[in-house]
Amino acid sequence: MATQADAQELAALRALSASIGLNPHMTQAAGGNTSLKAGDTLWIKASGTWLKDALSDDIMVPVAMAPLLEAVEERDPAADTPQAFAIEELNPRGLRPSIETTVHALMPQRVVLHVHCVDTIALAVQADGEAEVARRLAGIEWAYVPYFRPGLPLARGIAEKLRPGVDVLILGNHGLVVAAETVGEAERLLRRVRSLLARPARATAAPDLAALTALAGGSAYRLPTDVEAHAVALDPQSRRMAEAGSLYPDHVIFLGQGSVVARPGEDAASVTARRGTAPMAILFPGAGVLMRGDASAGADAMLRCLADVTARVDAAARLNYLTAAENDELVNWDAEQYRQKLNAAGG
Repeated sequence: MATQADAQELAALRALSASIGLNPHMTQAAGGNTSLKAGDTLWIKASGTWLKDALSDDIMVPVAMAPLLEAVEERDPAADTPQAFAIEELNPRGLRPSIETTVHALMPQRVVLHVHCVDTIALAVQADGEAEVARRLAGIEWAYVPYFRPGLPLARGIAEKLRPGVDVLILGNHGLVVAAETVGEAERLLRRVRSLLARPARATAAPDLAALTALAGGSAYRLPTDVEAHAVALDPQSRRMAEAGSLYPDHVIFLGQGSVVARPGEDAASVTARRGTAPMAILFPGAGVLMRGDASAGADAMLRCLADVTARVDAAARLNYLTAAENDELVNWDAEQYRQKLNAAGG
């Protein structure tokens, strides 16, 4: 770090990052990232690492900011591989910077927090989401950025929307960015925005664990880690939204495209036989959810996220889903394949 003050701010950012990472309503699995600018260096969370581990593991990577911003300005494809801008002598483990490093570099503020807040996503997937955010965030300097693939496309989309004073970004089908000059100010702004965007979740009945155990039968399927994940199968509106497609990038990365709902009379084995492949998760209406036996901790976290998000979306809202091309772009992207490999190994 350049100065003692920078070192103190980085320590504060690590503590805040761990707190954010432990709150499933704020971010999930390896999603979300935080950063601090110290002189010409951007310290940012490493790709594939979990914010909750910020105090127990060295998850921050130093990046040379000036050449990265120049690459973004010139639309250089190198900006989509931020590891090319990592400062090697300060990165002995060879970690890759977050795939969203360009987003953090573009924001002029010293501290940037990007979270996959479920209340924000619930609004950011609605076709009328921007208008609803405008009503709720009156008095705050914010900008709405429509969906772009994370990385250079999203950075360019943000660059077009940035204007002096903006310190909050609502990312369509993605999440929330807040920025400030200190970690303390960023935390207060994050808390304020989240409270303004908060909405209650629809209530559901309890899952039928005995029925789910029977539906798993002799298959490798198991109950999800979080009991809250069952809500997406128990609430008819949430189930309808989930079955219709993919709402945000991390769902595609960790769970695959859309969601699979069992038909009446089907168990896990018959769903797999009908589809010719074993889905990462199966929604059983009125009973709950089963996860594939080899599902990662990241997949479990994202299924809980799906339940939390859909339960907060207006039942009558028209939703913006990721297109087939946008799904394919994520699945076949090298940066996400790398993050998946790390997640499978650790998580």
